[in-house]
Amino acid sequence: MKILVLNCGSSSIKYKLFNMDDKSVIASGGIEKIGMPNSFIKFSMPDGSKQIEEIDIPEHTRGVEIIFAKLTDKNVGVVKSINEIDAVGHRMLHAGSKITKSSILTQEVLEIFESCNDLGPLHNPANLKGVNAVKAIKPDMPQVGVFDTAFHQTMPDYAYMYALPYEYYEKYGIRRYGFHGTSHKYVSQRVCEFLGIKPEGTKIITCHIGNGGSISAVKDGKCMDTSMGLTPLEGLMMGTRCGDIDPAIVPYLMKHENLTADEIDNIMNKKSGLLGVSGTTSDMREIQAARDAGDKRAALAQDMYFYRVRKYIGSYAAAMGGVDVILFTGGVGENKQNCREAACEGLEFMGVKLDKKKNLEVFGEEAIISTPDSKVTVCVIPTDEELMIATDTMELVK
Repeated sequence: MKILVLNCGSSSIKYKLFNMDDKSVIASGGIEKIGMPNSFIKFSMPDGSKQIEEIDIPEHTRGVEIIFAKLTDKNVGVVKSINEIDAVGHRMLHAGSKITKSSILTQEVLEIFESCNDLGPLHNPANLKGVNAVKAIKPDMPQVGVFDTAFHQTMPDYAYMYALPYEYYEKYGIRRYGFHGTSHKYVSQRVCEFLGIKPEGTKIITCHIGNGGSISAVKDGKCMDTSMGLTPLEGLMMGTRCGDIDPAIVPYLMKHENLTADEIDNIMNKKSGLLGVSGTTSDMREIQAARDAGDKRAALAQDMYFYRVRKYIGSYAAAMGGVDVILFTGGVGENKQNCREAACEGLEFMGVKLDKKKNLEVFGEEAIISTPDSKVTVCVIPTDEELMIATDTMELVK
């Protein structure tokens, strides 16, 4: 079975075509600058080399047409016809609380998804464009939505509710939803396979750490709590997002800086985090280089970032009554050894013993980085959200 995975943003489309017989990627690429000058597609050639081709791509339907054309091209394609593609799986952001699992995209499901547009104003409409584009090109193509919020819908009410007047939950659905759910689901399942253990009876803390980051508490294979909230702004300090702050800061800054609601929202989402504290960059690699060169604000930004990770790990261990596995994934979690070490520092009281030598050797690969006598197993598990989407899609359409 061949499954095409699409991840549509407001001006981009990323794609991967999987052969699910062996879970291999047989084609991948992406389109950028949709509706803008100098739009282009980049894709992998059959020999593994990369190619970029500038082409006018005014909107998403044209973008999907170009992707299908490349996949079926006699020189660079991997299938003879789009009829060889059995289904399309879409990464979709916010489905509220009504959709609790990956779903075939019926009209009813799409209407529920559209009703959540105000909770995901940037991503939801873009995700929908990809669905409509496929429908316009091949109406009979089975399509599946894999929702970022779905994995977290097992949270108990005392974990997802905010201590605001209950009427706001009833009227507007204001509650914690959580994001990165596809990644948390994949790595929490994969780590059990990797360690040869069952999800039942296991307490796992999944740390998806990158430019955007979130941490989840997973017990018996189900999400019990997660750090992101109504939107992806809550929780960890991130590349440009502030994460947890005193809510009173918002009206205080609006008053003293004469800011509108949109302006303060932009500051918290796009001008804070590593960028806001360092004053220079949101890229952890550049932060590290600046710290090594003696930049004190870069050092402060990094220390704050690592501290938040450690604090959430400790709080979720308490919430679950212990922890068996702590895993790191995402761009920083998989590749930054100093982040993993700093996040585990001081957790010895919980039974965490990091093998510092082993940790320094691990870069973007599955590995155990705790000592053999550590009561808590600490792992690195690279995420594969696209494979998770393809797997869920296959299970629903086969």
